Amino acid sequence: MIETILGALAAILFGVIASGGYLGVALLMAIESACIPLPSELIMPAAGYLVSTGRFDLYLAATAGAIGCNLGSIVGYEIGKRGGRPAAERWGRYLLIGPGELDAADRFFARFGGAAVLIGRLLPVIRSFIAFPAGVARMRLVPFHLYTFVGSWPWCFGLAWLGMTLGDRWHSDPRVKAAFHRADLAIGVVLVALVTFYVWHRLRGLRR
Repeated sequence: MIETILGALAAILFGVIASGGYLGVALLMAIESACIPLPSELIMPAAGYLVSTGRFDLYLAATAGAIGCNLGSIVGYEIGKRGGRPAAERWGRYLLIGPGELDAADRFFARFGGAAVLIGRLLPVIRSFIAFPAGVARMRLVPFHLYTFVGSWPWCFGLAWLGMTLGDRWHSDPRVKAAFHRADLAIGVVLVALVTFYVWHRLRGLRR
């Protein structure tokens, strides 16, 4: 059952990217940057794998991902700008975003100012929520989008490069493929357990 679920998720992810091309990468990264739980740690390595097959160019894949980050960040920015923290908390509940994530983003932005958008885009968790305080602070749009793109591109490039490297080894070294097959069940159990714990933890925190 676990392999079936993971296979279905992988098929959807690869299907969107393979059929949509760079646009598919941008779309998925836009969803992730709109604070919807779709980890870039899965999206960009998948795009990187397609680089290893010759379907994508590494630099264009990273650029598409960074553009998607800009597009998705508009959602968080506008919520923060138009409704402030109350609006972020209200709508964030539906995306399993609790006060803890918003507090972390607020503190990070208060410490670094506008540069927080650039720095935060290179950090897990913070990168997905930094648009909220930028919107609350009514940061000017040109620097906001510039920092978002410049900060997102290395992140997208690094993850895509990782997927490309693993893809190259997958094709050239049968031992890698065999090791992954042997670890399929264990990896599946761990992933399902982590996702379940994350959802349970977020729901529990939102009820408090």
